[in-house]
Amino acid sequence: MVHPLIGAHAALGELAVFAFLWVFVELLNPTEQRIKRAKLAASLGVLFFFLSWFLGGYYYVEFYGSDVKPIIKEGPNPWAHGIFMETKEHVFLFLPFLSLAALGFIYKSGDNLIKKRNEKIAVLLLCSLIVLMGLSMAAMGYIISTGFRIALEAGL
Repeated sequence: MVHPLIGAHAALGELAVFAFLWVFVELLNPTEQRIKRAKLAASLGVLFFFLSWFLGGYYYVEFYGSDVKPIIKEGPNPWAHGIFMETKEHVFLFLPFLSLAALGFIYKSGDNLIKKRNEKIAVLLLCSLIVLMGLSMAAMGYIISTGFRIALEAGL
């Protein structure tokens, strides 16, 4: 059975990704009202990324390392951990801080997001990076979970 922390970790991460997709959409054509909504969405995204980060870290330390990792590594797809979990562990470290940087940039830029095209483009690119990295985290989580399920089906 899937541990509830995995569901909470994944759900919060996906909500964070959607929050930054919301920021991206709001800032495509920024107005004062859209910038206010972008600040709200970015604030939620930061909160969700940090919560997901802490829940995932707790799960990894308390359950994954001792219960799940050995099964995946002994199963038919050990690369699910060796490649994807190792990558996920390192890449995910950046997401909460990139999201915090985006939030700070939005607050610092304010109305300049309307007036200065370069500032708007910088925030849009940063939000795009956050969304793409977040989606890649979800895909890697799926591959890791599949590696675990296949190992269990193989009788490990």
